[in-house]
Amino acid sequence: MLVKSPPLIDVLPGADGPHVTLRGAITIAHVTNLVQTLDTISADQAATVDLSEVSHLDTSGAWALTRLRQRLEAAGQNLTIKGASPGVESLLVTISDTMPEAETRTAPRRSLTDLVEGVGRRVMEGANFVLDLTGYLGLFLARIARAIRHPREFRLTALVHHCDEVGVRAVPIVALMSFLIGVVLAFQGSTQLRQFGAEVFVVDLIAVSILRELGILLTSIIVAGRTASAFTAAIGSMKMREEIDAMRTLGLDPAMVLFVPRILALLLMLPILGLVANLMGLIGGGLMAWIDLGISPAMFVTRLVEGTDIGHVVVGMVKAPFFAVIIGVVGCHAGMQVGSNAESLGRMTSNAVVTAIFTVIVADAVFSIFFAQLGV
Repeated sequence: MLVKSPPLIDVLPGADGPHVTLRGAITIAHVTNLVQTLDTISADQAATVDLSEVSHLDTSGAWALTRLRQRLEAAGQNLTIKGASPGVESLLVTISDTMPEAETRTAPRRSLTDLVEGVGRRVMEGANFVLDLTGYLGLFLARIARAIRHPREFRLTALVHHCDEVGVRAVPIVALMSFLIGVVLAFQGSTQLRQFGAEVFVVDLIAVSILRELGILLTSIIVAGRTASAFTAAIGSMKMREEIDAMRTLGLDPAMVLFVPRILALLLMLPILGLVANLMGLIGGGLMAWIDLGISPAMFVTRLVEGTDIGHVVVGMVKAPFFAVIIGVVGCHAGMQVGSNAESLGRMTSNAVVTAIFTVIVADAVFSIFFAQLGV
């Protein structure tokens, strides 16, 4: 059997750019070598290809030459092909007409107008998101009113289940976190107050920090991380499998079945978790004060009762229902935004956690300013 020898490819530099001379049969059997050689040609200057000694050129060879031409033209240079037979010229024209044009990537604009436009678009997206959350909050309140008028529609079993998931199962992590926060506050506070001989005031520092801010805030952040994501994943997976549409077909209200028990469970359990966090934070702080400063538990309790205003506890606990509603509404809203694929579910789950934590912190800052203005 006659085997065709590989073509000869010569690339020589010239005054007007590189000169490529092809000899022999340019077929698909040798196109890889041809492409590798043509890719070495720089697009900084024009090039010339001589086909006068080519005995045969198939579509793969024509494709390689057309590819080189597109690369040079994209860089503002030209490719000159000479010595081609009429058949080869016709083939090159056909391949050039059928090949898609090379993609030209334009650098993104960086003008001031684009910056302002981008900021405006983000602001509008944020405003629409807030409106959506407000709509879901209104939907929840409307379903609560409906459940009061028609108690049989309320699902007590679902509420108990979600109370267990949201509250009881979160007690260990909340208690441990608060205990460690109390230890850290006592240790860091004693280090600073010891310089002024005011170690006893570490009790006041722990009490105010835990009862007024850190106890309920850090508890809400933990609950937002584990509960908002759980709500989004559960509702989102049901939406992916079209179970929510099936519920509507059966005459069930998804808001009553899915939203109300979850948000109510948060409303009931977050204040309880906040109390657990306060208690464990004080225990951790008292233990560290006993170890590091020698403040006995009895003295710690006495100072805590005498020097701590009950208003600090009230300020902290007033925030709990608001944080609970924020976390629940954000989680349920994100679940309903899930599309039909797993990527959407993962993205919305992450968004729910970030949004819930961010919104809780913003709400806490608003409460701090509000209570400061009231002098509480």
